[in-house]
Amino acid sequence: MKNYVSASILSADLLNLESEIKKLEENSIDMVHFDVMDGVFVDNITYGLPFLKGIRQITDMCLDVHLMIINPLKYIDNFADFGADIITFHLESESDVKQTIDAIHKKGIKAAVAIKPNTPAEAVYEYLPYLDMVLVMTVEPGFGGQKFISSTVEKIEKLKAKISELGLAIDIQVDGGIDDKTSVTVKKAGANVLVSGSYLFRADDMKKSAELMREA
Repeated sequence: MKNYVSASILSADLLNLESEIKKLEENSIDMVHFDVMDGVFVDNITYGLPFLKGIRQITDMCLDVHLMIINPLKYIDNFADFGADIITFHLESESDVKQTIDAIHKKGIKAAVAIKPNTPAEAVYEYLPYLDMVLVMTVEPGFGGQKFISSTVEKIEKLKAKISELGLAIDIQVDGGIDDKTSVTVKKAGANVLVSGSYLFRADDMKKSAELMREA
């Protein structure tokens, strides 16, 4: 499957967001990764619907929205209407998983489920036939700049094997501590959508750094 790089704007200069988005476009980044945190499901609080709407108004890039919130089902229509191309929600949230997947697809966009580092790969198996992507968190969700958790690699391998066994075409995304080195490991395990924040935004050459991740 094709490899994609999704830039987490959690690491962007939010006071100069338009120029940061243009930088992503100019450096051939595939997606904007938009983390939504409610201060309940995770300890941090980030941005919400008006912020997403603003980004949609300045770019045609794929907006990859990651909901780290307690009740994602309640907000699916809003995030879709405000510009999301992909909505990822957590298996560990309080929303019914299948209902939430169906709500996302009803809006005509892609649906993904995320799992935390301590959630087993097997927990998502029953939903694979209904999904476009699975996100394996390679750090604890909530804050950027964390160190990659190597024990998550086995989950990626298990998911890839199960997806192949079922004959499905589902992307596997990874998020947390992903750079030119850890991308080698996760791609070998089966991941093909690589979320990166600080590694990309702090790079001297963003385009080259992204290419290193894709080609790893």
